[in-house]
Amino acid sequence: MRVTFPRMGNSHIPLRALFESAGVEVVLPPPSSRRTVALGARHSPEFACFPLKLNIGNFIEAAESGADTMVMAGGIGPCRFGYYAQVEREILADMGFDLEMVVLEPPCTGWVGLASRIRKITGGCGVTGLLRAARLAWVKCGAVDEIESVSRKARPVERSRGAVTRAMEEALALLDDAGTVTAARKALAAGCEMIWSATGFPVDDPEPIRVGIVGEIFMVLDGFSNMDVERRLGEMGVEVHRFLSMGEWVRSNLLPKSFMPHEAREMVALASPYLNYFVGGHGVESVGGVRVYARLGFDGVVQIMPFTCMPEIVAQSVLKNVSRDHSIPVLTLSLDEHTAEAGLQTRLEAFVDLLKRRRVMKAAGRTEEGVTPL
Repeated sequence: MRVTFPRMGNSHIPLRALFESAGVEVVLPPPSSRRTVALGARHSPEFACFPLKLNIGNFIEAAESGADTMVMAGGIGPCRFGYYAQVEREILADMGFDLEMVVLEPPCTGWVGLASRIRKITGGCGVTGLLRAARLAWVKCGAVDEIESVSRKARPVERSRGAVTRAMEEALALLDDAGTVTAARKALAAGCEMIWSATGFPVDDPEPIRVGIVGEIFMVLDGFSNMDVERRLGEMGVEVHRFLSMGEWVRSNLLPKSFMPHEAREMVALASPYLNYFVGGHGVESVGGVRVYARLGFDGVVQIMPFTCMPEIVAQSVLKNVSRDHSIPVLTLSLDEHTAEAGLQTRLEAFVDLLKRRRVMKAAGRTEEGVTPL
């Protein structure tokens, strides 16, 4: 069995550690590229979400490299993600690929079914081996989140543009090569030091513009899909923060509710009275997240979603009121394979200019007349 799975940001690092430590051969799709997008868009329904098109492209490229089994997460609720796996399986079968699909449904639909599917992938690996593999994957998952977090803080103060991004990539490669928990922890420490060293002599800007990121998790975590929004903002001198991460998703969806991060609980609670029912995906968290960032004194929020994403469209419809009531600008980016890089860069630059102007006016004690939330 040669297993593959779609790329989503840096999630391949803990996922590969999980499968390979359990004795499963992994065929990783090549990093997403324009070819991946072209393959996915050509063979997917026109109005499918951008992540589904990228998944299709990833699977085709992995099959070309010899993969014979696809692992895909399942989902519940009104979001279309719940039947991504079935749609992808039919598309690839129609194209003539002889691939087996293993769908890992969330535990709330039944632990027995989830355990049997994991057993199907890992074969003869015993319980002890599975626990060891899960521990290594969990440590790497937390390390990826930490490296990305440190990079978001360091990027606004780097002296040489791109130095932090290059250091982050080296740190992630070091982590990916670590074969044990001890080695992964050492790689994390070394990686964080490399990133801070890459900033050079920090620029004297004690209070950079701060922007929070909310939205659909695939588009938020996958830098290729969102055209590196975090990097672009960081290189404009903006400190970026997001609550969404692989670790947060695991704690909120795969572990008992007592493990759910405090921030996730707070975002759900604060979404009311604007949105007090589950709409699928992270729609509720997007609304609550804007209120959290307003409370923390952030200058603005960027909502990222794939074009036609229902949960995020619901959230977007009420974010205008949240933005007005809490005086925090919100920029919504709805992206797909047709999004132009120049247009995205222009919108981000205009948004940052707006936030800088608001800060200057606030420092001068002037009203925000003429500065309308987006």
